[in-house]
Parts: sequence; structure tokens; C-alpha cells
Amino acid sequence: MLVLSRKKNESIVINDNIIVVVVDVRGDKVRLGVNAPSDVTVHRKEVYDAIRRQASVHALSVNTTDTLSVQMDNAEMESEPPKTEAAAPKTKPIAKKVIKKKT
Repeated sequence: MLVLSRKKNESIVINDNIIVVVVDVRGDKVRLGVNAPSDVTVHRKEVYDAIRRQASVHALSVNTTDTLSVQMDNAEMESEPPKTEAAAPKTKPIAKKVIKKKT
């Protein structure tokens, strides 16, 4: 881990596009300002951890639901006899009536 010392209004640069500024120091608390591109997410560590936990729970529930769904589909396939297409009903051909002209 890199450890840096900074005073109020001093900053550090990360990856050429993220600037972290020490905004204020009060006792044992330090206020930081982060200037980063909009596609970079910035969270406090405890918020980040909560987001990851929530994502893990969601992924687990989706995965469990998918697994149960597949298991149910497999069970249904094993218990049902294969479906066959019903034969088309036989129809009588239509006879054309021929009318002869009287001469």
C-alpha cells in the first residue's frame, strides 16, 4: 500500500484522470474531494462492501432460482411421456359435379 502525507488543499493524481484533494482536516477526520470521470464509480468502503454483499445475495438467489427451474424442467421431462403429433383427420375428396348440356 502506498502511504502519502498531504495537507489541506493538497492533492494526489491517480491514473492521469482521478484527482483526490484534502478538503478539510478536523481532529481525526479528513474530508476528501474526488474528481473522476463519470464512468468511474467512487464509494466509501462501507458502502462499497454493502453493494458487493447485496450483489452476491442477488446473484445467489438468481442462480438458485435458475437451478431450481432447470431441475423442475428436467423432472417434468422425465415424468411425462413424449408427446406425439396427432394424425390429421382423414377427409373425403370433394367430388365435382359434372353437368352435361343437352343438345
